[in-house]
Amino acid sequence: MLVYYAAMGKSEKSSIRQSVSLPAPVAKQVRVIAKTRRTSANRVLVDLIEAGLRAKEAERKRFLALANRLSESRNPAEKQRLKEELARMTFGE
Repeated sequence: MLVYYAAMGKSEKSSIRQSVSLPAPVAKQVRVIAKTRRTSANRVLVDLIEAGLRAKEAERKRFLALANRLSESRNPAEKQRLKEELARMTFGE
C-alpha cells in the first residue's frame, strides 16, 4: 500500500494523508517513474492525480462546448457530426 499527500490547493499549505492500494503493475510503474524523475512515489502519485483531474475538467469543458455548438447549429450535417462526436466521448468508439 502506498501513502501520498494530496495538496488541497496551491494557496493552501495543508495536506491530507490518504492511503491508496494500487495494483502491483501500477505500483511498479509509479516506482519506475519516481526513479526516473529522481523523486518520491508520493510526488509521482500527486502529479498523476492532478494531471488526471485537469484532463477530466478539460474533457468536461470540451463536451459542454460541443453540446452548445450542437444546440446552436442549423446545419444538419454539422449537427450529425457533433452528435457522433458527443456519442464517442460518452460511450467510446
